[in-house]
Amino acid sequence: MASACSPEEPGDPSAAPSPETASVAPATADNRQASPGVYDDRVVFGQSAAFSGPAQALGQAMRMGIEAAFNERNAAGGVHGRMLELVAMDDRYEPGFAYANTSDLIAREQVFGLIGAVGTPTSRSAAPLADSEAVPFLAPFTGAGFLRNPELKSVVNLRASYAQETEHMVERLTADLGVTRVAVMYQNDSYGQSGLTGVLEALDRRGLEPVATWYYERNSTAVKAAVYQIAAANPEAVIMIGAYQPVARAVSLLRVDIDPIFLAVSFVGGNALARELGDEALGVFVTQVVPAPDDAGTPVVAEYLAALDSFDADAEPGFVSLEGYLAGRLAIFGLESCEDLTRGCFLAALQESQSIDLSGMRLQYGPGDNQGSDEVIMTVIDEQGRLVQVTGLDEPL
Repeated sequence: MASACSPEEPGDPSAAPSPETASVAPATADNRQASPGVYDDRVVFGQSAAFSGPAQALGQAMRMGIEAAFNERNAAGGVHGRMLELVAMDDRYEPGFAYANTSDLIAREQVFGLIGAVGTPTSRSAAPLADSEAVPFLAPFTGAGFLRNPELKSVVNLRASYAQETEHMVERLTADLGVTRVAVMYQNDSYGQSGLTGVLEALDRRGLEPVATWYYERNSTAVKAAVYQIAAANPEAVIMIGAYQPVARAVSLLRVDIDPIFLAVSFVGGNALARELGDEALGVFVTQVVPAPDDAGTPVVAEYLAALDSFDADAEPGFVSLEGYLAGRLAIFGLESCEDLTRGCFLAALQESQSIDLSGMRLQYGPGDNQGSDEVIMTVIDEQGRLVQVTGLDEPL
């Protein structure tokens, strides 16, 4: 077994990309309120996420979902008469850019809060900065454990953790199929380490150890070394903690020599992974932390589908954009609770509500608990490239 972890590379903050959307109008004595980002006619949120590079599909889908939720509410008159706006900046899934973007969004763009950050290493860079300024850091697209630390008073998580996702994977592998030989491929940064730790702990609870662990570098598809090490161990299952392009590459290469069960955590972006794999996608399992985006029988999903169609009739529904939509809806709940809108009121409304009902999807918060949902579901890619929910790994496709 081999594993490694290198320090985060900060990148060049001075070269941080400019906002993807138009900046808000300058504040004036007539329209500026007491809280940054709040005006008489609008509230402005910021997002730093990957809109270019190997993880761009994730950032683009999160932004689309958030904007669909905001557009839906704006069409109904906004919140307390204020329209909702989003200023989005590309961090290329690099911590240095994420830090610089977050600094700009807080200091220069004067946003009310940050929403929909994408990734663990980027959130590790951005969240402490937001927290130090008491700026809401809402619904990051990551299940990293450090964001569940109650000492981060400004962080509000929507989704289940990677520890919960990997526990679900290992439970299903061992209970449904009797698998004991598990390998792990992980991204060599805080995201990969978080997922790897979850797998190791889940295996240890069952008296097992991985037969191999190996890594690849962030924003790279150079996975041949990992593939070689994992294939040599002849695992029954491979758990993959990575982004969709390198994971797809690894699946394709591993299938040349061995035929294990492949499982990936939700951050991979199941829809993007299925597209990337094409005909090789069949049978790959992906854990999810939000409902199925085509389940119109679930009220919040039906509302998401209508909002997405109104925002962009050509958009394809997916798990990531649904998570973005839910993030937008969570922000709207907080705004609705504060007619006299301040960051402090917004955070208190979310953290002290105990139970929040997003049209049937219930989130629970409380003292020391900044994570709203504990739900993890298993999906598998079928012959049409669709992600189909299953209760066990032994169900026929």
